[in-house]
Amino acid sequence: MDSLQLISTKKQLASFLFIILSIFTFNLFYEYFKYKDFKKEEVYLDTYEVLNIYEKKDFLVIKLQNDKLEFFTSINKEEKLEKLDFITIAVLSKGVSFYDFLKGFYTKSIFYENIQKVNSFKKEVFNHINSLHKEEKIKELFNALFLAIPISKENREIYTDFGISHLIAISGFHLSIISFIIFILLYYPYSFFHERYFPYRNKKADVLLISIVVLLYYLYLTNLVPSLLRSFIMFSLAFLYLRSNIKVFSFESLAITLLIIISLFPKYLFSISLWFSIMGVFYIFLYIHYFKTLPKILSIIFFNFWIFFVFNPIVHFFFPNTSYEQLLSPFFTIFFTIFYPLQILLHLIGFADFLDKYILLFLNYKMSVYEVSTTLYFFVIYVAISFFSIFSKKIFILLNILLIIFNITMFF
Repeated sequence: MDSLQLISTKKQLASFLFIILSIFTFNLFYEYFKYKDFKKEEVYLDTYEVLNIYEKKDFLVIKLQNDKLEFFTSINKEEKLEKLDFITIAVLSKGVSFYDFLKGFYTKSIFYENIQKVNSFKKEVFNHINSLHKEEKIKELFNALFLAIPISKENREIYTDFGISHLIAISGFHLSIISFIIFILLYYPYSFFHERYFPYRNKKADVLLISIVVLLYYLYLTNLVPSLLRSFIMFSLAFLYLRSNIKVFSFESLAITLLIIISLFPKYLFSISLWFSIMGVFYIFLYIHYFKTLPKILSIIFFNFWIFFVFNPIVHFFFPNTSYEQLLSPFFTIFFTIFYPLQILLHLIGFADFLDKYILLFLNYKMSVYEVSTTLYFFVIYVAISFFSIFSKKIFILLNILLIIFNITMFF
């Protein structure tokens, strides 16, 4: 039986767009009211969680967040501040536009006080991960992989230079592994109650639904990281689609996901993380659309290389760092499919540092880095051709010609 389409008529499309626009408008006004509250006084005082810390020569730049604001400011370098601490701080609101408010901004701090070492569940997991490793680079790596805690600028550049930043940002692959583990942990205990009290229910569907609830808490724990939010919404929609015989892997489902996210969180319009995640899935769907007939073994290898090469013009518009080691990125991606679940297992059974010395060798590897930037003109054309490749195989061939030309200029 053929899969159904979620939106199959113009009337349904118009209704959906009206609902999305209404939600977007409501949330945009909600953000504006928060902005007006922030601007009410020239000095704004509140308590925030410390998301990240950037060391400068004479001071610390810190990224702060609460349920109202997310921004950067600076404080005295002598303060004993850690990620996930809470700090009460007064900052200047003067000069911050609504546009700045949405996309994130830097402002000067006036004074701060009451740095709190809050013992939340997230902080306990954070401290536990830190206690399992000695090197700061490795602590940051696993806190990023498991809790989506941002890593320092220096360490982030290591992953950028290797071309594996996408592996560190929690998204679809990470969520699929975590959801599989949750499913397995819940399946057999639930089976006990299912067989005795409600055998008439669909056991797998029930466990999947419970898994989604657990994942929702995990999403909250990671402060609604855009790439993870995209993955969670697509995972939840996939559950609904499968129950309703609606096609899961489609450009339509991706577009619906994007519109839902932007309508709920207008500030994510300015999130590079979200757009990278959306474009990554877009190219995966484009690959499936045109290369689905390839033999499976060949497809696994070719897929990782094609995704790497097709995404390079997008990545290098924002991050020009280039190295010949980036050509190994597809192999790192294949290896990561084993590494990530293995590390989850090692952390659960008490052998978290088993591979630390090898990871450290990798992270300390020195490479020659140069810069290759995608011009705005080429970027716009490339994105447009990528989109129209959905509808035309000839345009898809043109896309492949462009990606070959770009990657040759990058590495040769």
